[in-house]
Amino acid sequence: MPGCVVTEATTVATPRLCGVRMLSAYRVLDLTDERGQLCGLVLASLGAEVIAVEPPGGSASRRLGPFAADEAGPESSLLHWGYNRGKKSVVLDLETGEGRDELRRLVVGADVLVESSGPGALDRLGLGHQDLAALNPALVHVSISAFGDDGPKAGWAATDLTILASGGPPWLTGDDDRAPLRPTVPQAWSHAGADAASAALLALHHRQHHGGRGQHIDVSAQQSVTQATQSMMLSQPLGATPLTRVAGGVKVGALHVQLMWPCKDGYVSVTLLFGTAIGPFTRNLMEWVQEEGVCDEATRDKDWLDYTNLLLDGREPISEYERVKQVVGEFFLTKTKAELFDAAFSRRLLIVPVTTTREVLDSPQLAFRDYWEDVDHGDGRVVRYPGAMCKYSATPLAPLGPAPELGAHTVEVLAEPPHRPAPVATAPSGAKALEGLKVLDLSWVMAGPAASRVLADHGATVVHVESANHVDTARTLQPFRDDGNGLDDSGLFNNMNAGKLGLALDLSKPGSREVFHDLVRWADIVLESFSPRAMRSWGLDYDSLRQVKPDLLMASSCLLGQTGPHAGLAGFGTMAAAVSGFFNVAGWADRAPCGPFGAYTDYVAPKLYLSCLLAAIEHHRVTGEGQYLDFSQAEAALHFLTPALLDEVVNGRTAARAGNDDAVFAPHGVYAALGDEQWVAIACVDDQRWQRLCELIGQPSLAGLDAEGRRAARRDLDELVGAWTATRSVDEVESTLQAMGVAAHRVNDSAACVVDPQLVHRGHFVEVPHATQGTTWVEGSRFVLTSTPGAPERGAPTYGEHVWEVLNGLLGYDADRIADLAVQELLE
Repeated sequence: MPGCVVTEATTVATPRLCGVRMLSAYRVLDLTDERGQLCGLVLASLGAEVIAVEPPGGSASRRLGPFAADEAGPESSLLHWGYNRGKKSVVLDLETGEGRDELRRLVVGADVLVESSGPGALDRLGLGHQDLAALNPALVHVSISAFGDDGPKAGWAATDLTILASGGPPWLTGDDDRAPLRPTVPQAWSHAGADAASAALLALHHRQHHGGRGQHIDVSAQQSVTQATQSMMLSQPLGATPLTRVAGGVKVGALHVQLMWPCKDGYVSVTLLFGTAIGPFTRNLMEWVQEEGVCDEATRDKDWLDYTNLLLDGREPISEYERVKQVVGEFFLTKTKAELFDAAFSRRLLIVPVTTTREVLDSPQLAFRDYWEDVDHGDGRVVRYPGAMCKYSATPLAPLGPAPELGAHTVEVLAEPPHRPAPVATAPSGAKALEGLKVLDLSWVMAGPAASRVLADHGATVVHVESANHVDTARTLQPFRDDGNGLDDSGLFNNMNAGKLGLALDLSKPGSREVFHDLVRWADIVLESFSPRAMRSWGLDYDSLRQVKPDLLMASSCLLGQTGPHAGLAGFGTMAAAVSGFFNVAGWADRAPCGPFGAYTDYVAPKLYLSCLLAAIEHHRVTGEGQYLDFSQAEAALHFLTPALLDEVVNGRTAARAGNDDAVFAPHGVYAALGDEQWVAIACVDDQRWQRLCELIGQPSLAGLDAEGRRAARRDLDELVGAWTATRSVDEVESTLQAMGVAAHRVNDSAACVVDPQLVHRGHFVEVPHATQGTTWVEGSRFVLTSTPGAPERGAPTYGEHVWEVLNGLLGYDADRIADLAVQELLE
């Protein structure tokens, strides 16, 4: 075992300072397996008491690899270790009356119950939501499933691969001459588990503020993973040209935008894009390329600010853009990853290395920020785990202990006297979960706005501040309404900012300070996602704003955090994904890494950021104490790679891209069906389903292959399955296999998502009013709070659309004062 990361217990570092555990008043019953255990981990890390209720023999996650020393056993699953730290383990047999009675007794005193049993499974045991709510009306009951609790696909067989296919990410991931891809490290259930934690905290907030009643929450993994398409599933309803997959970038029509490049010793992620926000970085890069004699002055001096429009209207031929890319590619091959990363700081470039799990563990940035948690397993080993999702100034998160042994707390927990249920109001409240919460939102692009969008959906008043003098990059990103190029046309911007109030205020001008200070006094929480130096340069950092509001609650979200040698890195989620190890685990083994589609940490981080915000809001409710949240998107996102990181730590095995292969299941892949670009994902999860599949594809002689044999023969089996699918429509393949209980789903693109009967049933795509477009389309909530559902009420604001509502309605400014601010050119 690599001695640098798995050490003797005597080498464990001094524990970090631990403050008040923000959710310490709450008890959570976690009945999930690998399909939801991240939810319980998030709540435990924020201070809740989490009791994992396992069946005899243990959770299914205990039987899933990777395993410590590759020895399978209930106490050696690294996946189970990673997502069950800080919990207690209680064994109950829910198939017996005694086990069900014990669970009911625990439910009486619980605040939250999380389960991933599947639609109707607990109802059949007399443990459905209505049964449990009768015992404890304050209970928040969270159900995590592949497609949601109801709808035409609610009972479908599903795996990580088929869920991702149903939500769209694979359609955008991989090489255009091969099948769509998923990351080698499973992601779908992590998306759902992270959303479930946020949903539970929303319901608890509602319970505390609006009558004390709990409710049922229905989390659909299909809807959760659609966030990983960067709003591209809106292309069809918006009338936008859809993207097609291309490794390490995106392709729109004939335009291939490359975001990953080979260099002297590996690969780097380079945001070689254009416009007012990104163009200056591209200009800096081209100056370096010209200095070293790789391009001429004319190439260096192209109009990188307006280059997108030059390409779109034909003034710059695409062939010339391809020549520029070739020049840049030749330049990168002369430099190492380290040289290019150093230049990102010295020359202000958007470049980061594509890292391996080994390199992530050796990151000087993560070491500086004391990110890793070295956990004593009590057997002489100290194992390094991903650490706190967020740094809190007043309530730093306590390190979590190791995952408990099976049933370690059964006697202790069952011997406790009954807990008293929380009091509830006699009548349910009709208020949305966050009604009355006031949010000042300076977030931009996606990671911050995606979180504050959820706050708005659930009733918070969110004032989104931006300036036309510093255009939000999201306004310049696809998909565009009817392929327009106006600043209100971006489907991404509309989707991330739906339901918010818009105020144009140029914070770079000193005259704006008084207005901003009034907004801070009004708000319950202030959110921002600029690079670390921006707020300080404007005098709007946390320490300065505390002078305005002593109990200020403020959160900063950026790529790598507010401190450390790499804190000054400006950039986007593509870069955080590359430097966090995600790019290297997506792609084909015989080709360069392609990475998951787009700005992947921008899809992952908001889910965890939202839980961090809601916990801080809860702490402020209880104590009145303000604090500062330093949220690193990369650090939070690493929890989606925990099993791979632990495999590196414990076994010294570096995670590698492997196409659509799975470590457990075979056949497991994406196969071409009849027609052009028609693909279906298929995963055979056990011997019984394999035997059915053998009969179906006319290969009964192979029915005796066990899982190990199938994995060994996976290439041959892929050819046989692919030959069968190639002569059948996607619909036929999907319906035939689902009827047999074999997990299968078409790989949805935007057009398929919009008519997907499950997404239609759950109202995933929502048409809302918009100031300049009349109406526009956005995505709905990714989970359902059944008593207080959240939904967007309107599209994103245009520049300054709600200046009167904000300055007069919220701050009480009169017309003369507002006019004076306009004359000073501050409201732009």
